[in-house]
Amino acid sequence: MTNQQLKILKGKHILVTGGAGFIGSNLCEELLSNNINVVCLDNFSTGKKENITSFLKNKNFNLITGDIRNFNDCVIACNNIDYVLHQAALGSVPRSIKDPITTNDVNVTGFLNMLVASRDAGVKRFIYAASSSTYGDHEALPKVEDTIGNPLSPYAITKYVNELYANIFHTTYNFDSIGLRYFNVFGKRQDPNGAYAAVIPKFVQQFINKESPVINGDGSYSRDFTFIDNVVQMNINALTTNNKDALNTVYNVAYGERTTLLELATLLKTYLSDFDRSIQDVEIKYRDNRIGDIPHSLASIDKAKKLLNYKPEYNINSGLKEAISWYWNHLK
Repeated sequence: MTNQQLKILKGKHILVTGGAGFIGSNLCEELLSNNINVVCLDNFSTGKKENITSFLKNKNFNLITGDIRNFNDCVIACNNIDYVLHQAALGSVPRSIKDPITTNDVNVTGFLNMLVASRDAGVKRFIYAASSSTYGDHEALPKVEDTIGNPLSPYAITKYVNELYANIFHTTYNFDSIGLRYFNVFGKRQDPNGAYAAVIPKFVQQFINKESPVINGDGSYSRDFTFIDNVVQMNINALTTNNKDALNTVYNVAYGERTTLLELATLLKTYLSDFDRSIQDVEIKYRDNRIGDIPHSLASIDKAKKLLNYKPEYNINSGLKEAISWYWNHLK
């Protein structure tokens, strides 16, 4: 954070929903490292207590165990809060296809609960995790914020509904928000376990265990993989901007380059082989594509650069090196 950003946030209280999750815990860490007051709301359905253990003794950190589906929990969490970083959600396209009702309860009802509780508490600004899945079947690359297609999964529908609700709360209640459409975020504290684990930590764990990672499709599908530090920067910029034109809209949060899944697996194998040479011999396998997956994803980050002074520092290579170093020390 810059001195100007610190000045804006000094003495403020920031609520991070889903603060024990992957992205949420990294946001908590950044804020706490700069002596900012942080309240974390989490029900630990996907978040992990070990992600926030080191924060518990920090006098600026307050943990509230609660669920955004419970409106009263949201009201309690929003008490005396200046800004909200809303990260709590139930991710994963496959999970939403298997169980659309729970995904909707968390991502839509929970989101609306947080909007209402934040508005009623006089929160100054509401920054929320949107998703690149909102682009749906729109094929043009790069993805530009004002052009989307039809959703391809229940998860994508829920994240688009979030954007619609945020817009209505601005036009109806003059409540300020910013939506951040995350593109395939990776980095420390991302969980490699479970049926819905993200591809990078899952592949890393498999390589470390000398197990063959399995790519959905022929490996040609591509993603705009985005290192966590870039995402943290974008959230802080959204929190602290004094540019009125930057409010009440959505932004892509990415690096602006795409990598195929085969290229990704090859990079992971190469970087992990620096720690264990035998990983170079692990075979990469393939299976059919998953329902609901989009073939290619690439973000335009021009809007974020222009309005929020976004300057992503980590590309796929430098980000993977940082992430793999962390994983090697924590997954072995």
